[in-house]
Amino acid sequence: MGKPYFMKLLGGWGQRPTSKKEEQAENKYGEQLTNSEIRSGAHRDFVGGMWDEIGALQFEFLKEQGLMPKHRLVDIGCGCLRGGVHFVPYLEKGHYCGIDLNASLIEAGKKELLKNAANTGKEPDLRVTDRFDLAQFGVRFDYALAVSVFTHLYANHIGRCLVEVKNALAPQGKFFATFFAAPSPMHLDPISHMPGEIITQFDRDPFHYSLAEMETLARFAGLTVKTVGDWRHPRDQRMLCFMLP
Repeated sequence: MGKPYFMKLLGGWGQRPTSKKEEQAENKYGEQLTNSEIRSGAHRDFVGGMWDEIGALQFEFLKEQGLMPKHRLVDIGCGCLRGGVHFVPYLEKGHYCGIDLNASLIEAGKKELLKNAANTGKEPDLRVTDRFDLAQFGVRFDYALAVSVFTHLYANHIGRCLVEVKNALAPQGKFFATFFAAPSPMHLDPISHMPGEIITQFDRDPFHYSLAEMETLARFAGLTVKTVGDWRHPRDQRMLCFMLP
């Protein structure tokens, strides 16, 4: 059968963006890692590297935004739990949920959790989906997070994600998502982002979007959005905050 239709169109949720020294390559995020690759730690590079730096960055950011152990969090594109290894021991039992389209990365994440005794009994809920299906969890989330997800998505898939999040947010819930910023809508020229030397494209992964384009998608999905600004990401990804009106 080959890759599902979603994968043929999208190419996956994440892959290390192309630098100036690399050719643009097909996104391989949907490919499954072998057990031996997981044992060797290849999953950490597969999701873009900077395991400790970016994992800790997103954790500290959400705490600055008010995340407390009592809150429920869904990690969209959780991968092998680069952020999850920080969130799971911090949150109360069963309050961390994660989705990803790559089953092998979910398995790698479970193995990462076994390395910390503080995760014992925490019961994170990790599921494989390529449709951003958050209703399957049967709960409302106080926080949702998508780091390095929108940077690899076409606009129609971002729209689907926003609608699914809107339907799963608690009344005062917040959805934080990173993106590569463009100076204006329909910006056709490539953009070089510093730091990180990432080159983004209008119609090729990794993608850039203007704030106006994100505002339009949010409005269509029934959400509001504002920029959080520079949150010290090492590859110049900016942060957005989506909320219910």
